[in-house]
Amino acid sequence: MASIRLTRPTLEVVKVLLTSTADDPAWGLKICEEADLGSGTVYPILERLVAAGWVTRYEETGEHPGRPKRYYYELTAVGQSAAHQARERKPRFFGRTVSEGHTA
Repeated sequence: MASIRLTRPTLEVVKVLLTSTADDPAWGLKICEEADLGSGTVYPILERLVAAGWVTRYEETGEHPGRPKRYYYELTAVGQSAAHQARERKPRFFGRTVSEGHTA
């Protein structure tokens, strides 16, 4: 499994993936818009995350008239664990203060 550098753009993509759900999955353009990054940045990050086993990618199965089919991205168990570790290491980036992540 490849190691992932947690750069700001990578963390932005991970943040979007953390907030996606089965009812509201993440796909390429949505990730670009929510992370405020271009596709030339997002897609290589997604490919690295897939190669590292952090993310799975699957095709849209329903009808998609008037547009190309989407590929959805979802954090794996490994990716969830790594994302939560990143949240602990960089709490301010994820909008949390250090004290929020710890109980007294």
